[in-house]
Formats: sequence, C-alpha cells, structure tokens
Amino acid sequence: QVQLVESGGGLVQTGDSLRLSCAVSGGSFSGYSMAWFRQAPGKEREFVAARRPTNSNTFAADSVKGRFTISKENAKNTVYLQMTSLKPEDTAIYYCAMGRPITSTLSSASAYNYWGQGTQVTVSS
Repeated sequence: QVQLVESGGGLVQTGDSLRLSCAVSGGSFSGYSMAWFRQAPGKEREFVAARRPTNSNTFAADSVKGRFTISKENAKNTVYLQMTSLKPEDTAIYYCAMGRPITSTLSSASAYNYWGQGTQVTVSS
C-alpha cells in the first residue's frame, strides 16, 4: 500500500525559508507526477507545484513562482518543496500528492490518487 508522509512544517517568520519533505513508501514514485497542494482555514485546497516524471518539468502556481521549488531525490523516494521568502499568506496545511494527471489537469487535486496527511506551515508577520 502506497503511503505518503510529509514532514518539515513549522512556525516561521516572514521572509524565512522552510523545506518540506514527502517520503513515499510501499511503492516507487517512478512514472508518477508529484505535486504539492495547500489548504488554508476556510479556503479550498489549492495547487502549489508539481513535477512531471518523464522530463522532470516543473510547474508552480503564480503565487509561489520564483519562491518555491519542487524537487525529488530518487534514491530516497522523497519529494521536496523548498520555500523561500515566506509570507503570512503562505500559512496553510501543505499536502503531498502523487498521480498520473494529464497536462491540463496537473493542477487539479482530483487528478491525484495518493495523498499524505499534511504538514502545517505557519508564517508569522
């Protein structure tokens, strides 16, 4: 059974950096797109960033472009989200997801089959 476990969340200040990790167990993420989503209180889950399996192309939401980077380490079956220049509006629960979306659905949560339990990121002003 595939499991995704996020870690690395915490309380930081505006302008700080943080790196989230997503460890995949029970299977390999080879051939799957990996993505990060986030959900703030009272808001819908939103796309943050994704990485394709074949050509390793990465995509990011406009709100985080230039500040957040998704990467992976195949040997550890782990995906990372490096977050820099954090803002209070980045405060949310961050979820790791794995699936096989087509390009047009890469940012759609419904296109991903496997999800982690989430890790809280809080950015204080």
